[in-house]
Amino acid sequence: MSDSSTELVAVIGLGYVGLPLGLQFARCGVRVLGVDVDPGKVEALAEGRSYIKHIPGEDIAELAATGRFSATNDFAALAEADAILICVPTPIGKHREPDLSFVLDTGRQIAPHLKKGALVVLESTTYPGTTEEELGPVLEEGSGLTAGEDFHLAYSPEREDPGNPDSKVSKIPKVVGGKTGACLARAVALYELAVEQVVPVSSCAVAEAAKLLENIFRSVNIALVNELKQIYGAMGIDIWEVIAAASTKPFGFMPFYPGPGLGGHCIPIDPFYLTWKAREHGVVTRFIELAGEINTAMPQYVVDKTADGLNAASKSLKGSRVLVVGLAYKPNVDDERESPGYVILDLLVDRGAEVAYHDPHIPEIAPSREHGHWAGTKSVEWNREAISGFDAAIIVTAHDAVDHAELAAWCDLVIDTRNALDQGPDAAGTVLKA
Repeated sequence: MSDSSTELVAVIGLGYVGLPLGLQFARCGVRVLGVDVDPGKVEALAEGRSYIKHIPGEDIAELAATGRFSATNDFAALAEADAILICVPTPIGKHREPDLSFVLDTGRQIAPHLKKGALVVLESTTYPGTTEEELGPVLEEGSGLTAGEDFHLAYSPEREDPGNPDSKVSKIPKVVGGKTGACLARAVALYELAVEQVVPVSSCAVAEAAKLLENIFRSVNIALVNELKQIYGAMGIDIWEVIAAASTKPFGFMPFYPGPGLGGHCIPIDPFYLTWKAREHGVVTRFIELAGEINTAMPQYVVDKTADGLNAASKSLKGSRVLVVGLAYKPNVDDERESPGYVILDLLVDRGAEVAYHDPHIPEIAPSREHGHWAGTKSVEWNREAISGFDAAIIVTAHDAVDHAELAAWCDLVIDTRNALDQGPDAAGTVLKA
């Protein structure tokens, strides 16, 4: 593994995790083959176009021109790969049960082409035991090879932070666990080619558990401030001012901020991977599940606050025109996976409101399994005439590109879930925090 130019690393799943990872390896002189079942992504990459807002197309074109980065949807190309990194979704089902179908189907497609001595690393977030107990047997059955003997098997969780300009793949420490000591050594050597700090741990299960801890830590703390927001709100106390005051303590406190619900592919989903697995061991995860319930209830709280604000203006939610401002799950990105904005839109419609959205980063809602009924809906234009036609606007995501002071001036009622108008609205508007 010492000569990066001789390695061929395949990255399966060219989304928000896989594409940045593959490009980083290519920057470090490694030959990278990206694999994705979506022909549109493969075509875009071949043309040097980016489909992820924070990844410049110029970077893709430059690395492709060197011959170090290419993409395909043909899994047979994996036959030459020295290392295969799996970066595919791990969603949950309707009853919050883990859905490993993408991981296991990918394993079945890899297996016939897996060469002896190759390294397979799972990066998708999942419960402890997945790599060795679920993926490993699938690879063994389809390849006729034995994990830990004929090929190396490891787990290294992704740590992407889309939209954060200070978050670079090379700078984020990489936790790695292997099935055997040799598997671990091989995986560590690989990641050291592209990442400044690699953190080896004793097993795949420890690495899997560490990723869940990172996300559950955020989930339960966000749930705490979401609950406090409701408690302090009932007392007439601004939760954001409370957090700012508490943040002056130089030890023993870390600020978390409330919102309209959780979004993204990690925080709303990953804790339930552990709760499901814990039941197999006879353990009830009361604290984690309570946090999930609190966070899941926040969109309803926001809609209720919207109804209260309209009632105060002698209007009913039913028949009112309501604008959702910001559909992406976090500021300044075009990623709307698991966005609470969709839940809020659905709840508003269920209560008879007429709805629309504005998001400068999502001009049109793309088809998806979860929110297919919104596919094709376009972002409304940002001007006084359009915005003033709404009875209420809900700030779900506070993008820098949106002038929220204009929103307050143009719309009679603004429901602010992100403290975007913490300096006070224009005198023409009414702002309620939720």
